[in-house]
Amino acid sequence: MTLTADNLGKRFNREWIFRNFSYSFTKGVYAITGPNGSGKSTLLQVLWGQLPASQGSISYQLDRPIPIEDVHHNLVIAAPYMELIEELTLDEFLKFHFSFKSIRQNKSVEELYDLMELGHARGKSISQFSSGMKQRLKLGIAFFSEVEWIFLDEPTTNLDKPGVAWYWKVFEQIAGNASIFVGSNLENEYPQDAVKIYLPDYKKGY
Repeated sequence: MTLTADNLGKRFNREWIFRNFSYSFTKGVYAITGPNGSGKSTLLQVLWGQLPASQGSISYQLDRPIPIEDVHHNLVIAAPYMELIEELTLDEFLKFHFSFKSIRQNKSVEELYDLMELGHARGKSISQFSSGMKQRLKLGIAFFSEVEWIFLDEPTTNLDKPGVAWYWKVFEQIAGNASIFVGSNLENEYPQDAVKIYLPDYKKGY
């Protein structure tokens, strides 16, 4: 599986956020790094197809080319700004999400409650969840969806120490089975052996 960015660039009005970004992503872990405001989230949103590029192109390849309008079947996103359907209970939300995607490792929805360490909240509406519980749910559906590309933007936002420990435990189980993109300026959010891409390098001279 390959995600290829060719001469990619994104600008808002006259300001280029990044430009001339070319990379071929295969299976592995990639850390998109840089200070706050450097465009990490913007690059991720372009890579997963939410934002159109201002220049260049993106292609997705499995055993065949995947049109950008269909690639959402093959990827999943976890980000602090991603909205959840808060009127649903945890049980309803998981059943809804996994009616569109298969569960990794042939797990059942029943098994996911304990894997996410949210079994105590299965009957609660998501509107009653703490910010940390919501973030764990976002990460859980990302990690346990059977997809080729996983995008994590600032993944440990709102997680307490046990939540961060859970994040790393599941991350290590999933790594090697997908391409994982981590947008972060914190070194403790991605493995030290991740391929690091420093985004300000793609803004120099513009």
